[in-house]
Amino acid sequence: MSAAHVKLGTRGSQLALAQSRWVKERLEASWPGLRVDLVSIRTRGDKIQDVPLYRVGGKGLFLKEIEEALLRKEIDLAVHSVKDIPADLPSGLYLAAIPEREDPRDVLVSRCGLPLEELPPRARVGTSSLRRQAQLMAMRPDLQVCALRGNVDTRLRKLEEAQLDALILASAGLRRLGLLDRATQFLDPEVMIPAIGQGALGLECRMDDPETNRLIRPLDHGPSSCTVAAERAFLRRLEGGCQVPVAANALLNNENLFIRALVGSTDGKRVIRGQRNSEPSMAEPTGKALAEELLERGAEDILREIYKKNDMELVAPP
Repeated sequence: MSAAHVKLGTRGSQLALAQSRWVKERLEASWPGLRVDLVSIRTRGDKIQDVPLYRVGGKGLFLKEIEEALLRKEIDLAVHSVKDIPADLPSGLYLAAIPEREDPRDVLVSRCGLPLEELPPRARVGTSSLRRQAQLMAMRPDLQVCALRGNVDTRLRKLEEAQLDALILASAGLRRLGLLDRATQFLDPEVMIPAIGQGALGLECRMDDPETNRLIRPLDHGPSSCTVAAERAFLRRLEGGCQVPVAANALLNNENLFIRALVGSTDGKRVIRGQRNSEPSMAEPTGKALAEELLERGAEDILREIYKKNDMELVAPP
């Protein structure tokens, strides 16, 4: 990297590019004369489109190839959706900045315009997420949950082609693509707890690159970093990846940090919920303590069953 040139690594999906362009524009606005070039990198998760992600196995399905390019110094910076980032990063890399977070909520996109509670029995709801499936089944065991892969445009198209009644998507993705008008209903976190880090972008770079760290520092948003830290501490204690039915959502209000979380079975029959309040300075210890509470209440057994059923590897929490 030269002082006036940064290579930013990104996935090539429409949403990933929109997010990376957003970062590029703000970096160039913050540092007149800086040129940021986008480098599109295809990841394993992008290549495998015909298998549910939880059956693919492994962590960091949408990151590994980008992180390898970062470590090889082919790029200087990577932009990810935080919800795709595993709890632990490769040695030498870290999340250097979390820009201001978008709305973390999920939304229902209904073909007939009905909200979730009014969908008819046996209605077909598409989602790629075990987290969403677990919560849907807990609320509406009469629904049919259909596994759905692809980018946002593909999923919206499949709403018609696959004769689905509804989809559940992240509101942040729809907003960034200018498609928020497709949302039928915003799902309150009390009803559907979002994915860990949902709505937030993570700017990842090398620890030994002080110049890139300096350039991206103005993009960090303190309150967003605080809530993401609490949620990711929860994930780290569970030793979970991005494709397991765990959820956490933290909110910062004045000097109070509130976090709610759950671990659930995919059939929705066992859902363990918890919540905590703390000072913002205690974000990570609070997230970890909440995870320990849920583990003691049976979450570890649920996770072991899920990993075993789907031939996934579970590393026992220390």
